Amino acid sequence: MIIAKSQKDLDKMRAVGELIADVREALRTMVQPGISTMDLNRAADKMIRDAGAIPTFIGYKPRGMVPFPFAICASVNEQIVHGFSTEKPLVVGDIVSLDMACTLNGFVGDTAMTVPVGEIGDDLKQLIRVTEECLALGIEQCYVNKRVGDIGWAIQQHAEKFGYGIVRDYTGHGIGRSMHESPQIPNHGRQGTKEKIRAGFCFAIEPMLNLGTHETKTLADKWTVVTLDGKPSAHAEHTLAVTHDGPEILTLTREQKRTLKAGKAETVSA
Repeated sequence: MIIAKSQKDLDKMRAVGELIADVREALRTMVQPGISTMDLNRAADKMIRDAGAIPTFIGYKPRGMVPFPFAICASVNEQIVHGFSTEKPLVVGDIVSLDMACTLNGFVGDTAMTVPVGEIGDDLKQLIRVTEECLALGIEQCYVNKRVGDIGWAIQQHAEKFGYGIVRDYTGHGIGRSMHESPQIPNHGRQGTKEKIRAGFCFAIEPMLNLGTHETKTLADKWTVVTLDGKPSAHAEHTLAVTHDGPEILTLTREQKRTLKAGKAETVSA
């Protein structure tokens, strides 16, 4: 069952979304050659706890899995998702996907980005850009009375124009009091299929695109997922709420919200 959120719930979702967005943007500024993903993990853990929240990932244990030990998932180059933080320094030309979530006042915010380390090749710049475009296109489908299948369809249509492998083994999801709620939201699909979208639904949409094959494998740590062919992967994610006026992205900083609102006002005035 998909759980619709009340206005009071949504206020709490907005608060936790803004908090984890602040953490995401702080980490973005920290990514540079020489820093390690463990440095980023420690910084995220401190920011989350200092704000009175809990790093949701730490201790997360799906059935049959070992508990996840870090505040963020840090996935470098061919690592797609669920990467373990290490003390190994990042180097120029790497890309790093940072996925993070926190719980505040009983609700979860979940977001991810892929960041270049110094100067990267044009192929990787395009991979990151298209992944972010796919996220935006998926969010644009989140209107009342549309279908969950419309989200995956929009992502798939754009990603396949560039020949990217669309990860099928991992999906977006509903979110609220738990990090993973119904429904599952694949990054591929057919229009007009799956669950009908209603006001109050909250989703975490997260396209993961590979430079090569869509196929994956999991490393011996039981968590880190990599591309089967060893080619790089990118990941982008926002938590959003479906309102009667359309999708509201919850994982934006206050400044990003002001910029978005100003942009919409300019569009209307134009």
